[in-house]
Order: sequence, then C-alpha cells, then structure tokens
Amino acid sequence: MSALDSGLRVAVAGGGWAGCAAAVELAAGGARVTLVETARSLGGRARGVEVEGKMLDNGQHILLGAYGETLRQLARVGIDPDQALLRLPVQMRYPEGSGGMDFVAPRWPAPLHLLGALVRAKGLARADKLALARFTTAARTMGWVLYNDCTVDELLERFDQTPRLNRLLWHPLCIAALNTPPERASAKVFLAVLRDSLGAKRRAASDMLLPRMDMGALFPQAAARFVEQHGGEVRLGCKLTAAAPTDSGWRLSLSGGDAEFDALVLATPATQSAAILAPHAQDVAAQLAALAYEPIATCYLEYDSSVRLDLPFYALLDDPAQGRWGQFAFDRGQLDVTQPGLLAVVVSAAAEAAAFDQGALGKMIAAQLAHDLRRPELATPQWTRVITEKRATFSCTPGLLRPCNETPLPGVVLAGDYTAGDYPATLETAVQSGVAAATLIRAYGKLPPEKRRLSHTDGGQEPTSVK
Repeated sequence: MSALDSGLRVAVAGGGWAGCAAAVELAAGGARVTLVETARSLGGRARGVEVEGKMLDNGQHILLGAYGETLRQLARVGIDPDQALLRLPVQMRYPEGSGGMDFVAPRWPAPLHLLGALVRAKGLARADKLALARFTTAARTMGWVLYNDCTVDELLERFDQTPRLNRLLWHPLCIAALNTPPERASAKVFLAVLRDSLGAKRRAASDMLLPRMDMGALFPQAAARFVEQHGGEVRLGCKLTAAAPTDSGWRLSLSGGDAEFDALVLATPATQSAAILAPHAQDVAAQLAALAYEPIATCYLEYDSSVRLDLPFYALLDDPAQGRWGQFAFDRGQLDVTQPGLLAVVVSAAAEAAAFDQGALGKMIAAQLAHDLRRPELATPQWTRVITEKRATFSCTPGLLRPCNETPLPGVVLAGDYTAGDYPATLETAVQSGVAAATLIRAYGKLPPEKRRLSHTDGGQEPTSVK
C-alpha cells in the first residue's frame, strides 16, 4: 500500500522552504496534508516582506545553477525558473577602481569556462592566478573531498593561497555560502559547495541565479496553492506546541485545538523542534538545542527611479574596522521592473554589524556605495531599511554533527536546512531536506496500520528507514 492509496494524514509543522517542499512532495503522492505555520505568511527565513509599500525579501538571495532539487520543485508548483530567475555566469566583480578584481566566466563548456575566467581576470597578479589554478587542480584530484575537517583558513593555507586571492575570492565565497567566517567555517562543507558549482561537469551548475520576484512568491505561496489543489489544507497563524503519541498516530496541540494525524513532519526552527521532541526523544532534542547560529543583515536603500548600476550586482570590499560592512550590492531595478532605484546590500556573518542602530548602519553602507561606485549621490538615499535575521543559518563549523531527518519516533521526521547533508544552510539544503522527510513519511505510510500501531506501543525504537 502506498501513500497514494492510503490517504495518510500528515501534519507538516513549519512553512519555510523545507516544510513547503515536504508538503508538496507528500501532496503529490496522495497524502492528506495539513501545513501549519505560526506566522501569517509562508517562507520562514526566505520570505517576502512589505517595506515602504514594496514587496521585498527578509534577505536578498543568490541561488546557484547546482540547486537541482529547488529548480525541480519550482517547476512542479508552476513557477518557470527561466522567467522567475535572472541567470548570470559565475562571477566576482568589484566596482572599477575600488581595489577589487573583475572575474567573470565566459559561457564555455566546463571546466574551460573557469580557465577562461582565470585568464581574463583583471586585478589578480600572476601569483594569484597560479594559486587559484593550483587550488582547483588539487581539489579536483581530491574529488573535492576532505576526510579530516578543518577550517577554511587552514585549508587555504595548506594550498598556499595568496592573501589577495583570499581577500577577493575565497573569503567572500565562504561567507556568502556558509555564512560563517573562514577562520571558523568548515572546509569540508566549503569544498562540497565548490564541487557542485565551480567543479561541476555542467557549466550551468556554476551559474548564479537572482530571483526576479520576492521569495514568498517564488516558492512558498505557489507551494501552498499546490497543496490546496491536491486536497490539502494550509493554516497560517497556527502554532504547534506539543505532540503526544496515540494508538494510531499523533495528537498535536495546535492553535485552535487538538488534532490527530498519522504522521508529523517537524519543519519548525530547530529550537522549536527541540521543545516538541524533548519529552519523547531527548538525545535528538539536545542535538537540536546545541546548534549555534549566525545572523545575516540586508540593507535596502531607495533612490530616485533614474538610479541604475552598471551591473545587476557587485561584490564589495568589506572592512568592519573602517565602517565598511557591505559585501554584495544588488540593483533590484534590474531584477524587478517595478523597483527602479532600489538597491540591496547584504552583510553575511553579521554579528558585529547587527549591533549598530539600523539608521547608523544604513548611513555607513550608503557611504560605502558612494565611495566604491564613485557616485556621490548614493550617499543620500531617500530612505534605508535594515532587515536582520538573527538566526539566519546555523554556524557551519568543522566536524559539526547535524541531526538526521529520521527520529526515533515512528511517523515523526525532521526537515530543515540544519539536517545532515553535504551543504551548509542554503535554500537547496532546505528543499532537499523537505523531500527526504517526505520520502521517509511515504515509506512509513506503506506499513499496514497494525504495524504502525505496534511501532508506537513498543516505544518506537526501530524507526522506519529508506534504503
């Protein structure tokens, strides 16, 4: 008996990208899905927000061509990735004259596109280019695998990377991908990101994809429509506070009253999932509660509608000691024609920046833009707004043990970008985790009802697994 035949009643708690992916996957398989979300909108840490009458994001995102599961799920819920995302070749381009570099890959087959970018790169000395070639060659030879984890800085030192190359390429990539400073970031995870982007066999995997719509519209809202079209239910403003086993499933304490389900996908933040699991699975709850976090800040700056950058986005040289916090600047008007004159500047690993008053941080970022782009008018935006996600991602440190999707509780699985996997906390990690959680639930649904009841009464020590 499959989930398609059984009509398994599944609650998905948490409407972020992981929860939405799990709900879509389960609904597509015939499960009766109820997606519950505490907030009044879906998307979690990648959602749309209204700022000064504009639909923006709680954080500006870049996706990669390597995000295969994310792109598949977008298409499944009716979003055309070619229309919804601006596709650019992999690049690291600093404003001319700012002391950075200009590195952009031609649209050649992999790995020739990286060779072309290296040969054409401006702002790198011969020693820098040789160091980059040496690193990528060695990493390919290693299969992009590091068996004994260390920090990214230690890895770069091991491969004799130059200070300038670290400053302009490796450190910004590490902070952008892992949201963890290179002196604390996992080299093993960093290599996995490079493997599936820069080191991929398909050039398109290394492309950078910039959303043309707000993050809520890009996937979560379309996912909700998909679930409802397939007979499911979406409850906003509904919080899960507790879960208790029954003879046939789980009784959930939800806003508005209790409800019973055959299975549960916990796609809530790790701290909330830990609280739900604590009475039943203390080891998993402790692992979730032990995760540390890193913030991300996005500063939006509104200018006259005639303001336009020469490129859709730039890398920026940050220097906190000099009040230079911005790392990447985006021209939102080149992504969405309804937002001309709006810029977004991202500050990853933003613990220090987040300590500033929003207005003060906005002024510093505006001054940085004016200086680097040599455009004095950028120092005086019409308004600024800083949105900080204090727990944007987990701290991706060496040797970190992340929880599996599976729990010791029958019919209960985890979904979230913090679950075990090769990648750091990215949208792709979240979506992959949601799909993996749904796969486990569907396997559980294949058990005859009497075996599901038995697994509850024997304490659930043998959780369902998918080989």
